[in-house]
Parts: sequence; C-alpha cells; structure tokens
Amino acid sequence: MKTLPVNIEQALFPAECWETLVNLAPELSHAYAARQIFRTETEARVSVLDDIHYPTKASKYWQALREQMVMLEQLVLASFEYRRNEVQLRRLRATLDTSQDEFEIDDAQINFDECLFKQAGMRTVAADRAREIGMWSMLKAELNDGSFDTDNVDSHQLVSYTTQFALRAAHANPATMSSGEMDNLAGQLQTAVKRCETQGVVAQLRANLPANIAQQLQLENL
Repeated sequence: MKTLPVNIEQALFPAECWETLVNLAPELSHAYAARQIFRTETEARVSVLDDIHYPTKASKYWQALREQMVMLEQLVLASFEYRRNEVQLRRLRATLDTSQDEFEIDDAQINFDECLFKQAGMRTVAADRAREIGMWSMLKAELNDGSFDTDNVDSHQLVSYTTQFALRAAHANPATMSSGEMDNLAGQLQTAVKRCETQGVVAQLRANLPANIAQQLQLENL
C-alpha cells in the first residue's frame, strides 16, 4: 500500500485529488527525505565563502565561525521550542486519557497529531543544523593553517577588508552601481590602503592580490 510521507486528512480532498497524491506517494516520500533544509558544502564554499567578499583564509575562517555560531544559537532556541512542544504533548495525552467530552477529545486529538508533526519537523531541522555545524567545523579546520590569529577577529580584518575592497573595485561596473556606491567603495579602498601603510602590512596585502590589481594600486612602490 502506498503511504504518504506525512499524515494528511483524506476528507480534505475530492476523491480524484486524493488518488493523485497517493499515486505520487513514492515520489513524495523520496522528495521529503531528500529535501534540502540548510546549506550544502558546495553552497558554503561557493556562495558563502566567495573569494571577493572573503578573499583571505582568515576572512573565510572567521565567516565560517560566524555561520557556525548562528546555527548553534538557533539550535538552542529550537531546543526550547521542542521542550514546549513536549509539554503540550503530555498535556494533550492527559486530556485524551481522562476526558469524557467527545468534542474535547476530538480537539485534543487534532492538537496532539499537530504536535507530533511539529516534533518530527523539529527533529529533522535539528539534525540538519547539527550537520551544518559539523560542516563549518570541517571548513574551519581546513582553513586554519596557522598563518592567522583565531582568537582575535580584528587581527586579520585590515588586510582582509582592504583585499576585498580592491577586488570589488577592480570588478566594479559603473553601469550597475550608483555614483554613491562607487564613491563609497573608492573611499573605503583609499582609507584602507593608507591604514595598511601606517600599520606596515602592505606586503601582506600585496600577497593576497593579483599582480595587475596590486599594480593599479601602486602597491609595488609602498
């Protein structure tokens, strides 16, 4: 017998619609099991830790740490919701066991079934959050080659931000950016390069940039 991956009230549908769903049960079960919840490793590497916004290993590492902590914080919040749902399940079970009122029992059963559905969803989401936390841990370990400080985020930001500004400026398209955006980027880049000079980290900046962009910024003379 074909079974849907979730419990749905058959009376909700005309007969032909229900038959369509039942016939699609194997496909829907596969889709439900294989559905994406949070980010894949490919998305993390290509979409999140892209080479323009996070051009250095240090900047990628610290962004990975931020993403990991967001997942952890959301997992904590989810655990509170799970506990509240468990209390509701116990309360509804007590009602089902003791009530003599037909309508109260029906109402409690509906709420109980809904809580079971929420519980299953919470477990699935929590498992995928845990998976992504592990993924960010793997990426952090891969990025952490000992060349940067993993205790103080500010220690890498000057070189990383200046590198980012230089790459963005090199790829900037005046046709798609407003004059204000162009001026803002130019101001950030100019200020950051000067700060690199005063802090003696121009060599680190130059090492992170393609030679043609370093030449445009005249870093070879600094």
